[in-house]
Amino acid sequence: MRINYNTINIAFMKYLTRQFALDIIVMLFGLLFVYAAASKFLDYDLFVAQIGKSPLITNYASWIAWFIPGLEVAIALALFIPRLQLWALYASFGLMFMFTAYIAFLLTFSPYVPCSCGGVLSGMGWTAHLIFNIGFTLLGVLGIYLYNTIHKANHEAVASYN
Repeated sequence: MRINYNTINIAFMKYLTRQFALDIIVMLFGLLFVYAAASKFLDYDLFVAQIGKSPLITNYASWIAWFIPGLEVAIALALFIPRLQLWALYASFGLMFMFTAYIAFLLTFSPYVPCSCGGVLSGMGWTAHLIFNIGFTLLGVLGIYLYNTIHKANHEAVASYN
């Protein structure tokens, strides 16, 4: 049996490129969620006041003020635990999709749009904020695709040796 090392090298380089891209996506989501949660917890009273002004979630402001940053921290941690990473990527996508839909809804139907994001994110205009969220939502889709592609290739490689 003759081994084609060029094919092996190309496949290995594809794997490394995909793994590197996935690692970057995981780190970006981890940084985003930890930063956002820390900003909300550090200025908790302002965060509660801002989400309390939202026309959709006023009645749930105190509950949401703990739940959202807690969820962001949980997702950020899960992103770095290998067996939870796929779940965390789906959760990252879902959370960013919900944030994006919420902003789009408020911009379309509400006369008042409160910003409950913390830190640097609160300084963005609404169009920039929407584009930022859409970008991270798409990164979530790409991360899920890369994760599944990498793990499918790993399973196929193991199966081919048996």
